[in-house]
Amino acid sequence: GKFPHRHNLTEDWMDCVSQTVRHHGAKGLYRGLSSLLYGSIPKSAVRFGVFEILSNQMRDEAGKLDSTRGLVCGLGAGVIEAVLVVCPMETIKVKFIHDQTSANPKYRGFFHGVREIVRTQGIRGTYQGLTATVLKQGSNQAIRFFVMTSLRNWYKGDDPNKSINPIVTGAFGAIAGAASVFGNTPLDVIKTRMQGLEAHKYKNTVDCATKIMRQEGPAAFYKGTVPRLGRVCLDVAIVFIIYEEVVKILNKVWKTE
Repeated sequence: GKFPHRHNLTEDWMDCVSQTVRHHGAKGLYRGLSSLLYGSIPKSAVRFGVFEILSNQMRDEAGKLDSTRGLVCGLGAGVIEAVLVVCPMETIKVKFIHDQTSANPKYRGFFHGVREIVRTQGIRGTYQGLTATVLKQGSNQAIRFFVMTSLRNWYKGDDPNKSINPIVTGAFGAIAGAASVFGNTPLDVIKTRMQGLEAHKYKNTVDCATKIMRQEGPAAFYKGTVPRLGRVCLDVAIVFIIYEEVVKILNKVWKTE
């Protein structure tokens, strides 16, 4: 065919899972879980909190948020989330997973690892690849909230008070998640390189992108798209369902009119 060296991505992914389970047991699939959990809760809180604050400023008289404004609010939420939560958490997570897979791990647990990173590298040690993270999170949330706002407005039509079934919200969230994967996997690849142990090879974000393009070709920017697609679609669908349901409950408890 046209791509003689192209592997079946699903096979690669299954191979990765089976190798991990073979060498590290099922527990190996949950490496870095603690740092992911510590990061996910504040991440969602900041993201939706900032989105709510911004979108409340930008709604029209009827309380409707158009898709362009949804994009701007999503961008703002993503940037703030990147600076406050994502960049330090991701840097720690990447260093942590690399440490755990090395021959002699230095970090005994999550908090010990964070203390060690800060002690040896200062706070700056938790802020690697900030530009790449801001670009990635900003574009990520801009795409997700743009798609979500567009779909929500389309579904509600002329009735702003029409309630949306959680299953519909989940489907919209999955579409928004898929759009964000295709839109910004290249930025995610760059960000991970900028935060990994090989980060010293690159001068900055642009240098990193140029070197990947020159040395590995454009396909390198889409590494890991298939496993990421499954994870992100599910993740975004679940988070948006929780968000919508929490907002519904809060609106009942505290009448915002």
